[in-house]
Amino acid sequence: MKLYQVAKPKDLSKYLKDLGVEGGGIKIMSKKGELFFIKIKELKTPAANILKQDALSVGADLAVPGGVILCEKPYYDCLLIGTKRQLEYLARKELAQPFGLKQLAKELKELLNPKKFDLKIMGVINANSDSFYSGSRFQGSQAIKQIEQMINDGAKIIDIGAVSSRPGSRAVSAEEELERVKDILNIIKEQKLYEKAIFSIDSYTPKVVEYALNCGFKIVNDITGAKDIELIKLTKQYSAKICIMHMQGTPETMQINPHYEDVVYEVDQFFAKQIKKCEEFGLSKDDIILDVGIGFGKSLEHNLELLKAHQHFTHFGCELLIGASRKSLIDKITPTPTQERLPGTLIIHTKAVERGASIVRCHDVKEHYQAFKVWERL
Repeated sequence: MKLYQVAKPKDLSKYLKDLGVEGGGIKIMSKKGELFFIKIKELKTPAANILKQDALSVGADLAVPGGVILCEKPYYDCLLIGTKRQLEYLARKELAQPFGLKQLAKELKELLNPKKFDLKIMGVINANSDSFYSGSRFQGSQAIKQIEQMINDGAKIIDIGAVSSRPGSRAVSAEEELERVKDILNIIKEQKLYEKAIFSIDSYTPKVVEYALNCGFKIVNDITGAKDIELIKLTKQYSAKICIMHMQGTPETMQINPHYEDVVYEVDQFFAKQIKKCEEFGLSKDDIILDVGIGFGKSLEHNLELLKAHQHFTHFGCELLIGASRKSLIDKITPTPTQERLPGTLIIHTKAVERGASIVRCHDVKEHYQAFKVWERL
């Protein structure tokens, strides 16, 4: 006999099948292989006491503050800990309980069974001269050449914008924005490049967005988070998708002392509100992409909290986009100029993919393609 520890399999079901485990056993044991830590905010005290006992009864646990058993306060923040199998059983039990536990059971089931999406790399093209990374700036025929190179390097999506959204940047007129990007859009349409990749327009200006959609674009990448109803209507009219990004403030003001009581909770609430708004205009969750907005009105700690909790946002059933390419949070962790932030970018993006992201917006397509291929094999 020989005993040795193995790394946690990425696909435990396949690992067990290769081991020769029976089909029924695979289903049971694969749910025991993943441990969940789920924060519950403002849980009613009676609900916390019920949930604590029910969690213990199925082998899970609920971490609660000391005053819960004495009902010293009406609400408490708690941490639920358990395997997928335990928590699925717990969710079924809570369907019969009062004090809001029925709703908790529903949300718990959504968290435990997120929808799966194929991984896609999104290459970045900036048709302006003031984007924060000079290596992303291209005009006219050079932009088309770079687009074709990115597609050859493995990009499934190309995101094109003409206005910088770096901290401190100012908006430009719709006419100037369209003038900057118009030639590129026309060439994409004329050469039918939209047949080779999905094209995304990085804009919140209806005039520019509609022009791009008329040129075969299929994603509206809206850093303002679908606050303009016209963008939602255009998305529906052209059977496109909209990317809802969270941003506190505007690019000009967003990094002036950003503040949150609970950044994960507040971003979650924003997404819930904006998804509902989009659905009212006929979009489905299949038409919506979510982006937590790394670097958009967030401190380093806010960004790190969102990255660590990224898997939480899968409960909406929408695709998640991560866009931290060469951003300043890397410099805040270890002082590094923009041109040298690729290693940090790859680490952040790989972790985000592990935690549910399926669209990776980046400047360095070839390097990401290689990194993800190696990561998938590991």
